[in-house]
Formats: sequence, structure tokens, C-alpha cells
Amino acid sequence: MAENIKTLTEGIKGHAEDIVTPEKTAVSMGSGGLAVYATPRMLCMMEYTAWSSVEPYMEEGKGTVGTRLDVSHVSASPVGSHIRYESELTETDGRRLVFRVQAFDEAGLIGEGTHERFIINNQRFMDKTQKKLEQR
Repeated sequence: MAENIKTLTEGIKGHAEDIVTPEKTAVSMGSGGLAVYATPRMLCMMEYTAWSSVEPYMEEGKGTVGTRLDVSHVSASPVGSHIRYESELTETDGRRLVFRVQAFDEAGLIGEGTHERFIINNQRFMDKTQKKLEQR
């Protein structure tokens, strides 16, 4: 694990893009009544942008899981808008990774905040998760 963490440095950046389609609106996703870009979709894409930026640095069998999002959705985007996502790794603390995340449409900033992920052993994580089914 220690070797893995040493390869991660603050400043790693991620980028992603999305297009607002009717399926990605608040009314379609059940998070509101208007045909504007849904906050749950924005959050998902912010997580994706951060995750994909550090995934190439993970040693075999390791990965990251999201544990916290603190985000403001500051502007609505209509259907047809092009959304651009940016993430930057701003803090590493052992297995804990903190990212600044932002989203923009053609008119400017639509969302911003922080996202926290933890480095995990994929198999151990899944084994622990599956045990929940045995506890029912």
C-alpha cells in the first residue's frame, strides 16, 4: 500500500465531458420537476472525474471509493448544454484523497466543491460488502 500512495501527488488533474439530454434532467431522474441538468448526474460525473484521474496510479488489486461530496449546484443548464468537468487532487493523507471538483457549461461555472475518496483493496472491500448479505 505505501508504494501506491507515494505515486499519488497533489496536483493530479482529471477531465470529463457530458451533454445534457432529456434523460439527464431533474424531471427524468426524479430529483425535481424541471427539464434542467440533474444534480445527481452532476455529482456522478464529478465522482467519475476524480476517480478516473487517479485510477491509472492504482497498483493491481487496489482502487478508490467515494466517501464524501460537499458540492453546490450554482447554475441550471438546459437540454443541449455541453458540460465540462475538472478535478484536482488537493490533499493526500495516507489512504485519504481530497479533490476540488468543478463543472462548467458554455456560460460558466455550474457546480463546485470537494470530493473525498479512500484507497482500498478491491477484494477485501468486496468480501466485507458481501458479508452484509450473510447477516440478513
